[in-house]
Amino acid sequence: MLWLMRFSRFFSAAMALVVLSPSLQSFPPAEAIKSSHLEGYLCLPIQMPPTDSENLFSFWKASAFHNADKCGSNQRGVSGEMSVCDPSLVHVAITLDIEYLRGSIAAVHSILQHSLCPENIFFHFPVSETNMESIVQSTFPQLKFKVYYFDPKIVRNLISTSVRKALEQPLNYARNYLADLLEGCVSRVIYLDSDLVVVDDISKLWNTSLCSKKIGAPETVPINKSHLGSAQNT
Repeated sequence: MLWLMRFSRFFSAAMALVVLSPSLQSFPPAEAIKSSHLEGYLCLPIQMPPTDSENLFSFWKASAFHNADKCGSNQRGVSGEMSVCDPSLVHVAITLDIEYLRGSIAAVHSILQHSLCPENIFFHFPVSETNMESIVQSTFPQLKFKVYYFDPKIVRNLISTSVRKALEQPLNYARNYLADLLEGCVSRVIYLDSDLVVVDDISKLWNTSLCSKKIGAPETVPINKSHLGSAQNT
């Protein structure tokens, strides 16, 4: 009985520690450390609203992910950097929002972890605040990415007041403007929400034929919550 009481106290203390310390909640796959200097590819207007997001989040630096031998070589520019227009690239777009940044980091890590050719993936990050690009750069030093500023004013007056709170954020609608934000040479891109984890090679989705269609999206599949996470739900 004594050991049970001790275990109960230890468990309660551990739970309190996890709840009170946000940094302890950033275990893999969200691999996390404190951000350093900015080396990412950034495309911003002259003025952007300031934010202190760099001081709100800290993530461990992720391990380096390398291509398998069968991935082949990539086209690189004069500086040795891979061009965003390289036809061998898989383009993935994920918004970086201060409220869902932890989920975005986890999503990026899961994509790299399960990809056969992670160095062939180029990430496009629409943002409405500064500093978050430095968090991505310090967490994934070798990541190929570019950050795009999306002005919230573009859609703020178009959002219905009747939508649920999660859909009130203007950045949630940046996906509809990807064709205007991204380079003209990027003719195909996979957009992913921040609240998911990829458990297979994303190139399989990239290579899915859309035939003559312009947009592909998954069907809404009803989930039996009583079997959620079990073999019956896979």
